[in-house]
Amino acid sequence: MNEILKKAEIKHILKREEIIFLLENSSIDNELFKTADRVREKYVGNEVHLRALIEFSNICKQHCKYCGLRTENKKIERYLLDEKTILNFAKKAVNYGYKTVVLQSGESDSYSTEQIINIIKKIKSLGLSLTLSIGEKTFEEYKEYKKAGADRYLLRIETTDKDLYKKLHPKMDFENRIQCLYNLKKLDYEVGTGCLVGLPGQTLSSLADDILFFKELDADMIGLGPFIHNPNTPLKNEKGGSFNLALKVMAITRLILPDINIPATTAMETLNSDGRIIALQSGANVVMPNATEGEYRKKYALYPGKICVDDTPAKCTTCINSKITNIGRTISQNYGISRHFIKRIK
Repeated sequence: MNEILKKAEIKHILKREEIIFLLENSSIDNELFKTADRVREKYVGNEVHLRALIEFSNICKQHCKYCGLRTENKKIERYLLDEKTILNFAKKAVNYGYKTVVLQSGESDSYSTEQIINIIKKIKSLGLSLTLSIGEKTFEEYKEYKKAGADRYLLRIETTDKDLYKKLHPKMDFENRIQCLYNLKKLDYEVGTGCLVGLPGQTLSSLADDILFFKELDADMIGLGPFIHNPNTPLKNEKGGSFNLALKVMAITRLILPDINIPATTAMETLNSDGRIIALQSGANVVMPNATEGEYRKKYALYPGKICVDDTPAKCTTCINSKITNIGRTISQNYGISRHFIKRIK
């Protein structure tokens, strides 16, 4: 196992069976996390990039069996922020010191292309970098968003196991989701994807395939976290994912994609009170504090127990800044462009 880690640290290449071997053996976990942290420091440094997350709508047309926003869930109150409210949250993010905003919503057609373009342009006028996470769109829509100023796009694959994907995503097309990711690359977005770890029916082999897919896609950022079951979904009685396994998938991803951006996700901290800090010490270099205000935090109910739903954006910013500096890391003052992306588009 030490030889596998040494190979990964130096060459950033692992075979499928080597990834599975690391995932199924716990005796080397600490060394895996330390190795991922060394690779992170070598390739992306000690700065932590903060992204202000604005969850601007929980309306979704999809039927994903694990997600609390799924269209069949009648137990949540749906909301749709207007442009003025979104811009107000973005302006406050600037005042808190953020350089990047992440606009995230359920997958829906509630906003027209023209409305999204207008919001993009106004956020960009604030001097912010902008990440979109609004699901599957056409090539032309992605092209118009990019033309309006969008910099990054996050579209998680969730699982590359085609049979499992089909089972968990009724009425969705696996191949179309893959095509969307390659369309985004073609348009020179910073492209992000990721997976859920611990889904019912998921195997270590399929997780290894997920990691190898990230490498094949040549992604610029990867977001992943443990599956947390929601009581208002068909998977309500399933066992949730493991924090440690999610951490291992993240660490291995850092080893084979050394210069990408990897967030320490909220779901990590939902399962472990120190989850984001542990992730930052195991290969992650990004945190996305919630900049959504008021009741909307609770209504964006992907899963139960989500952290910080009762906090203000100001409190979240102060809290995470303190945690980051306490582990000897610094808060980035730049836009946090993926070093991998810069190299890729040259």
